[in-house]
Amino acid sequence: MLGKVLCGLGLLSSLAQAEADDRTLRVYNWFDYITPKALEDFKAQNPQTEMVYDVYDSNESLEAKLLTGNSGYDVVNPGDMFFAKEIGAGVFQPLDRNKLPNWQHLDPHLMKLVEDNDPGNQFGVPYMYGTVLIGFNPAKVKAVLGDNAPVDSWDLIFKEENISKLKQCGVALLDSPSEILPLALKHLGLDPNSTSPADYAKAEALMMKIRPYITYFHSSKYMADIANGDICVAVGYSGSFFQADNRAKDAKNGVVVDMRLPKEGAPVWFDMLSIPKSAKNPEDAYAFINYLLQPKVIAPISDFVGYPNPNKDATELVNPAIRNNPNLYPTEAAMKTLYSLKPLPRDAERVRTRAWSRIKSGV
Repeated sequence: MLGKVLCGLGLLSSLAQAEADDRTLRVYNWFDYITPKALEDFKAQNPQTEMVYDVYDSNESLEAKLLTGNSGYDVVNPGDMFFAKEIGAGVFQPLDRNKLPNWQHLDPHLMKLVEDNDPGNQFGVPYMYGTVLIGFNPAKVKAVLGDNAPVDSWDLIFKEENISKLKQCGVALLDSPSEILPLALKHLGLDPNSTSPADYAKAEALMMKIRPYITYFHSSKYMADIANGDICVAVGYSGSFFQADNRAKDAKNGVVVDMRLPKEGAPVWFDMLSIPKSAKNPEDAYAFINYLLQPKVIAPISDFVGYPNPNKDATELVNPAIRNNPNLYPTEAAMKTLYSLKPLPRDAERVRTRAWSRIKSGV
């Protein structure tokens, strides 16, 4: 009997040791949202840690995993609107700031904005922020709409007289009801965070009117397509068009990708590094997040992805072409036109989701 007990204790000890020795860090981040060098340098500095790095292209995809209660990841990076809802669902563990000494580099003014969806900054560290805006191929848009194309206005997308002509060169929209339908609501003079079914019926009607002229809905494909000249207009994330223009330049294909923050305003968002409660390796998760909070690490990532970061000590290290671009780093005046998106109550979310399904199917 004693032998069996000792054997059992030995087995438990071996299992515990094996679990302790498992230094695999599982990260789930947005598509094309970090430099390969940042990952390589982290691995070099933490040779005892194995990394599994997976990507997604929409908040909805991430949330589907998180709400199962066991995403399988140690670090995730949701948008702040989804983040607020996921906090309410008890998905994340509160952060221990003692394990994040580089927190000191974060801009306190931006952290106040983040508090709209993370009161007290308890659960997440902002990674990048940006807007949803219009990216376009200047030559192709000019060929279709002439010199006075309203590229600085949502009229380019929501007025049938414009988008019907753009159909011939291709128009793509994000596959995200939480980001596209608020644009339609705002264009109609309605609250972008509306909970009214009647408002969503109006937004759906507007989208159905322009639906025949939309080439496709996708949250990452548009980046390559606009860089290749396969589409001429896209509604997407600000930094993605910076990346697309760089891809076109690298390919030397003659394509130019430009962007505009529409004069009527746009949603502003923050992507939040966070640790799920189900994380199996929180210690390395803290190490990775703290690593990304170093100004010398995050600035080159901003250069690569084309998004501003909330690290006050990194701004001067960011490429001037990015930090001085008002479409990427909004001016003080433009900031006043931006608005945050908030999670909807369950009933309103269902209304929005059903409307989106009908819009995508076109029936």
